[in-house]
Amino acid sequence: MMEGFLIRSVVSVVLSFSIAARAYKHRSLDGSGALAGFLVMTIHIAASYRFGALLLAFFFTSSKLTKVGEEKKRSIEDHFKEGGQRNWVQVLANSAIATSLVVLVAKMNGGKDRCLDTKESTLITSLIGGIIGHYACCNGDTWSSEIGMLSNAQPRLITTFKAVRKGTNGAVTVEGLLAAAVGGFVIGLTYVIVGLLTVECAHDVIWRQLLVIPVAAAAGLCGSLIDSLLGATLQFSGYCTLRKRFPLSNLTGNCLTHLWDHEIHEVAPFAFTFLYLALNSTKSSAIGLQLNFINLMVPDSFI
Repeated sequence: MMEGFLIRSVVSVVLSFSIAARAYKHRSLDGSGALAGFLVMTIHIAASYRFGALLLAFFFTSSKLTKVGEEKKRSIEDHFKEGGQRNWVQVLANSAIATSLVVLVAKMNGGKDRCLDTKESTLITSLIGGIIGHYACCNGDTWSSEIGMLSNAQPRLITTFKAVRKGTNGAVTVEGLLAAAVGGFVIGLTYVIVGLLTVECAHDVIWRQLLVIPVAAAAGLCGSLIDSLLGATLQFSGYCTLRKRFPLSNLTGNCLTHLWDHEIHEVAPFAFTFLYLALNSTKSSAIGLQLNFINLMVPDSFI
């Protein structure tokens, strides 16, 4: 048990340093973001290769999508960053909650990487589900924003369905919502594939891991919807006629303002994860219910 944890710990330090350095070199992270990313990544991989894979899937896919259509995004976003460069605040905002859950799961498992199985421990299954749901939400939200911004479809405000300018907070497109579901799907698929390669599971439990994929896809869509709802109700959208860009938190003569955009995007994963865990405490979580449902309805002889 401890041997496996020690091996993962060594791998986590080497791999995390290499990835953080590469991300800094390619301007996906600034200096503070690279340091925060190294620490967070080390914890994830040391606890489980699956958790590390979730973080990396989110980071790499979202970073790549951020760089797609940079010129078009620059013409829309006043706060556009070259290469989607993230700082330590953004790194921790998208990973602090999941990191806390990762540490808790590792502690409860005694450093051992276990399968996702409600028969073994409903609580641990719930916490792992929270980790998966968190990154599915983050990835879905990012994919939705990046793909939706490039869509040629007319955005509509999620609260009123009124047609609005592209870049308006709380606006959604069909392409963006589909991208959110795909972003969550990628997280679920990553968890299942890496789990099959690195964790020994009983034959019947292996098949039940597949339930993570549709649930993660739903979580990705849910994350995007929460983010859009928060953006539509809590965030101001001001269009600058001089710079022809937005959002702005307030308007000034030359349209130079302090922006309050990343906070909204960071609340959505927190809200989703908190809601997931709250529902799970009453035995209503998606993953917990579906796994228990399969345990009851599918005979072992069939599996």
